[in-house]
Amino acid sequence: MDLQAQVKHLRQELKQSEHIQNELDRRVFYLKTLYDVSKDIFSSVEPETILRNFLLMAMGNFGATEGFILEVNASSGKIQHFVEVGLEENDVARIISCIEQRIQQGMFSESIINEAQELPPDLLPASFVFVKIFTVESDCPGIFGLGPKLISEAYTDNDRELLDTLVNNLVVALNNARSFEKIKKLNRDLAAKNIQLQKALNELKAAMRKVEILESIKLNLSKFLPTTVTKLIELSPTGESLEAKERDVSVLFLDIEGYTKITEDVGATEVNALVEKYFSVFMDAIYENNGDIVETAGDGLMVLFLTDDEAQNALEAVKAAQTIREKACAINAQCSLDSDPVVINIGISSGQAFVGAAKFDSYTGSRWAYTSHGTTVNVAARICSHASGGAVLVSRNTAERAQGNFSFKPLGKYALKNLSEEVDIFALDT
Repeated sequence: MDLQAQVKHLRQELKQSEHIQNELDRRVFYLKTLYDVSKDIFSSVEPETILRNFLLMAMGNFGATEGFILEVNASSGKIQHFVEVGLEENDVARIISCIEQRIQQGMFSESIINEAQELPPDLLPASFVFVKIFTVESDCPGIFGLGPKLISEAYTDNDRELLDTLVNNLVVALNNARSFEKIKKLNRDLAAKNIQLQKALNELKAAMRKVEILESIKLNLSKFLPTTVTKLIELSPTGESLEAKERDVSVLFLDIEGYTKITEDVGATEVNALVEKYFSVFMDAIYENNGDIVETAGDGLMVLFLTDDEAQNALEAVKAAQTIREKACAINAQCSLDSDPVVINIGISSGQAFVGAAKFDSYTGSRWAYTSHGTTVNVAARICSHASGGAVLVSRNTAERAQGNFSFKPLGKYALKNLSEEVDIFALDT
């Protein structure tokens, strides 16, 4: 190869090397630009800051003299973000006015943007040589524009390709910002709901505490109130159902024979323990037969049997009396006292009586008592007083109602205290 040919070959290789170097420089520049812009726009989650950083970095890297970027809220018909550098005030006002007018006319929807990808010539100043339309989700289109380069060079296809890539990264950053704002809103909503939930929980705790207090009061009051009263108050807290009404009832009176003498013989303390022991056993017999103790008086009990069925309430009263007598005998067999065995006398009467609350007023205040009164109650009390030796005595009404299940022995007619007529008394067979 002669010298001229060698020079020509070297020139070609040099030209090719220069082209490769230029391409490498261009790619390095593009990568650096992409890195710098991406670093700036992904370092914030505030849309206004992202747009400003993007515009400044793009203008700086391409040496543009002016530029702007905006986002449109298509649903509200307003520009929600607008950032510009180097524009005249009248140009800014014209851009905003024209865009908002086109939004109102429905000329700025996503479908129009995707189809046209162009802007009317009157929308932007003539100096803007690069314009890119982008969309951040369906309801948020945007426009990015750059003026001429300071070095008076045109934007090449490579420049436009890089700018398209940068805008795509911008869209990702703006979407991230939107997602972050949604998460912040969700967190705020969650915090508000947590406050509401905590308030509701505190109210629930307070309510539960009130319920616990009420249950404690109920539990303690139930030790002193008849079961019937407790149930009636639960059904009618206002107390309307406690009003005294006449109804059919069987009334049982029970007392310890010779209570005064026993007290003198063994002392009040031991008698109290003895009464608690006997009466505690009697409680089971009473409640198993739907009885309710409404009054106690040292050595005695007054028990009501309020089952609606007349025969049934009498039968339950007699069953309770028979069980009490049997349990008293069993306890006597197990215990040894200095005095005679404890004898329990019982009287029962059935019929109509007033049952409910009675109110007693005085200058010291009012007191309510739940009890029963009437002839049936008086008869039961007098029959009990007449009983002796552990007998269970009943009125004619009670005997007739329970005679199919128990055997009774007629004792005849008796004149009882404060009763105008004589009363037929029957004794429950042992």
